[in-house]
Amino acid sequence: MELILWRHAEALDTVPDASRKLSARGEKQAKQMAAWLKPRLPKNTRILVSPATRCQQTAQALELDFETSRLLSTDASVADLIAATEWPTGSGAVLVVGHQPTLGRVAALLLSGEEAEWTVKKGAVWWFTNRVRDGETRTVLRVSMGPDLAAEHS
Repeated sequence: MELILWRHAEALDTVPDASRKLSARGEKQAKQMAAWLKPRLPKNTRILVSPATRCQQTAQALELDFETSRLLSTDASVADLIAATEWPTGSGAVLVVGHQPTLGRVAALLLSGEEAEWTVKKGAVWWFTNRVRDGETRTVLRVSMGPDLAAEHS
């Protein structure tokens, strides 16, 4: 299974929180990362997106169909994200467009075995895969990249 965590791009600092829209810089970040991601996504990648406006706008930059999941809202827990994606037992690839601190906590759990307060930069992607070798399941970090680097490598 592949799990791709994409933090929403930069948003305006307005209220209510769930209605915050991307800033002009955030729109650029979303487009940069989408241009890098889209040709690399495995066929039939399931795309799950927080209902928050900034996440919806970030996902729309891909120009692909996606599902909105309340399990990925601004107050989502690590357990919510794991349940929504069926990590690690699901099949195929799942792309999540979500929020801090949840994404950072998930990244920490997958790489260290414990939740911790790690930061995923706005607009950045962390791409994980899990593999079974010698009867043991291993999590591998394939990519961790911000939109600025994505623009250089599209």
